[in-house]
Formats: sequence, structure tokens, C-alpha cells
Amino acid sequence: MGPLDGATVIPLLLAAVPLTTEAIAPSQSTPYEENFGMAATVRQFDPVARAAQLVQELPRIWSGSYTPFGTAQAASARLTLSSLRALGQMVDVRGEITLGSSTIPVQGNLNAASDQLDLLLLGNYPSADLQDGGSFAGLQGFTLSGWSAPRLTNPGGQLVMTPETSAAPAIRGLW
Repeated sequence: MGPLDGATVIPLLLAAVPLTTEAIAPSQSTPYEENFGMAATVRQFDPVARAAQLVQELPRIWSGSYTPFGTAQAASARLTLSSLRALGQMVDVRGEITLGSSTIPVQGNLNAASDQLDLLLLGNYPSADLQDGGSFAGLQGFTLSGWSAPRLTNPGGQLVMTPETSAAPAIRGLW
């Protein structure tokens, strides 16, 4: 037999003939409104633009409490954000947190697409068992975070924060 025997000709012929998918899965496009009785809307979400917006609008001072798991002793907490910078869809956060009477520098990231927060302490706070290597992780931004301890002997804790408003209360007349 020659260089092109029957075993090599058939695969070459199959590769040269395009197969249609119409017989297998017919293409039908029906509008969303026709199927469900309502108009289709597409929401455009830009996490990069939201990160830039968060840098402008995010409150700089937050207050609340930190409660270690296993104890009922809550410590007052105050977070002061000194620097916010948009890096793509992430917001680089820097500042300091005051727990009780101790102030510790912090650094973290806030995801503008999912509101996930990772906040690292840049020092020790031994009275509440906040050790190096742990972090605050939140799924609702700065509002509610949990302390993830670096060691299994520490059960962690909960940080609950609300933004402080610096606006003066509205003055209303008596009549």
C-alpha cells in the first residue's frame, strides 16, 4: 500500500467535513419577557467604579464593641481610617483601632464587589487575646467582623461596628 492507506484517509475526510449542530440542539432564542411575563433588565455593576466611590463616601470613624467568644466582657472599639486607596476592585485600608484603652495600627483590604473585609492588626493586644498573625474578617464590610485567631487555643471574637456621623443634628423651630 502507498503512503495514504484507508486508515488515514477516513479521519482526514471527517475532519474536512463540518458538522452541523442544528440537528442535535436546535437554536431557539425566546425573549425573557415571553417566558416569564416581565421585561428583561441587565444590571451593569462595575466593582472598580464602586471601589473609587467607596474611597470618597466611606465613613472614616467607626465605633462599636469587641466581644471575645467564651467571655461576656465586651471592650469598646473605635476604628479610625486614616487612608483609603482604590486598587482595582479593592480598597486599601489603613488606620488604627482602639480597643478599650489600647490603640493598635491596622491595615486591610475591602473588596468592593463582595464587601468582604480583611483587617490585620499591626501589633499585639494581649488583654483581649488578639495576637500577631490573626485578623478580622468580615462579610458585611466594617459592620460585622469576626476575629480569626492564629492559634487553635483562642476561640476568636466578634467585632460589631457602626459609622459615626459627624453631622450636627438638624435644628427645628418650635412653631
